[in-house]
Amino acid sequence: MKDFTVGKTYPQLINYAIPLILGNFFQLTYNAVDSIILGRFAGKECLASVGIANPVMNIMIFLIVGICLGASIIMSEFYGEKKLKNEISTTIAIGFCFTLVVSVVCFIFVKQLLRAIRCPEDLIEHTANYLRVVFAGLIFTFFYNVYASALRAAGDSTSPIICVAISAVLNGILNYFLVAVCGLEMHGAAFATVASQLISCILIIVYVYKKVPLLALKPREFKVERSLILRTVNYSWATALQQCVLYVGKLLVQCAVNPLGVDAIATFNAGTKIDDFCYQPTQSIGHTITTFMAQNRGAKKPARQREGFLKGFSLEWIYIIVTSILVILFRKQLILLFAGQNESEVLRLGEKYLFVMACLYFLPATTNGIQAFFRGTGDIKITVISTTSQIIFRVIFSFIFCKMFGIIGTAYACLAGWIAMLAVELPIFFFAWKNLKKESQGVSQ
Repeated sequence: MKDFTVGKTYPQLINYAIPLILGNFFQLTYNAVDSIILGRFAGKECLASVGIANPVMNIMIFLIVGICLGASIIMSEFYGEKKLKNEISTTIAIGFCFTLVVSVVCFIFVKQLLRAIRCPEDLIEHTANYLRVVFAGLIFTFFYNVYASALRAAGDSTSPIICVAISAVLNGILNYFLVAVCGLEMHGAAFATVASQLISCILIIVYVYKKVPLLALKPREFKVERSLILRTVNYSWATALQQCVLYVGKLLVQCAVNPLGVDAIATFNAGTKIDDFCYQPTQSIGHTITTFMAQNRGAKKPARQREGFLKGFSLEWIYIIVTSILVILFRKQLILLFAGQNESEVLRLGEKYLFVMACLYFLPATTNGIQAFFRGTGDIKITVISTTSQIIFRVIFSFIFCKMFGIIGTAYACLAGWIAMLAVELPIFFFAWKNLKKESQGVSQ
């Protein structure tokens, strides 16, 4: 377990962020492996189908993740006070009920949802079958994330990565066997994904109960506190809404892409998977900044909060500069992971898309750092407002630019969204930064 209230800042941030980055890397392989294997062994139609399914699936998954991330901020503060179990109990009760309702509703109405987002009729059956299997396994996703969030709030970011790594490897093996060998196509990919999520869920629960008694709930300790329900919901809904708004936006962008045809849909699926791998680590660094600042906020150390943010923000920029250069240099090879040499149009469009996006990666790195600051200081609502602004602008300009520039228009729309996001965040950030500086000077005196 890590205590961020004392010690050298850079080593703490790096040692905590690396397992998170690796964890996100393995988490992203769930969807990426589906896309790579389906694109290689089942054709661009299946690649397009899983591309349409992903934003729908991710809305549900990241609603759950958002609930757990919001609760983890409270858990981080309670760790400073040496109590966590009451908050874990409350989060489990709230999250379990929510996940059950979402799973049932989505399972029943999946085809209606696909038609609403203008999914091509010939892809609806495949996409719906894939999503129904995934929705049935959402409960495993919830239990993994609630315990992973508890471990991270207590400073252990390594154990969740081990669980995810094992399940991600299993997912790749099962995907290849069920899709490439058995020929089950979309069904095979879905079953592989859910089986792997089940394994990660079992592994992390077993680890907590065997190795981390601080977090292991005994039946008599499971108690939902009324005083914590409102606070947990307040933090969780804001973070969950932020995550949900992000993926609702991606779903609406998918609506703008779907009429462009199978080649454009397949390109968008491959390109956004690569995007996720590239700038998701900036979110991991942001989560590190949040945890660092939250612990020091609980310990009443504002000067250390400022130090953690500045050094964490510098890590964001170092990472994204290196990544952008690598994507520009190797964009053709990256697209080839998802499409064969015979898919010439997908390759051509993919290279153009990645070049534009790589030039813009510094913007999400900046916004993730600033949002981490707001979460770490407890100002969750501003992150929801700024994310909503980003999505609104991105969606509007996606419909405009896709008609003008084709699939590359989605990259230009991202630029418009990130500019809108920064326009909301920066004035409030500078004001909050000055207040934190004054607070730190008052404490030092």
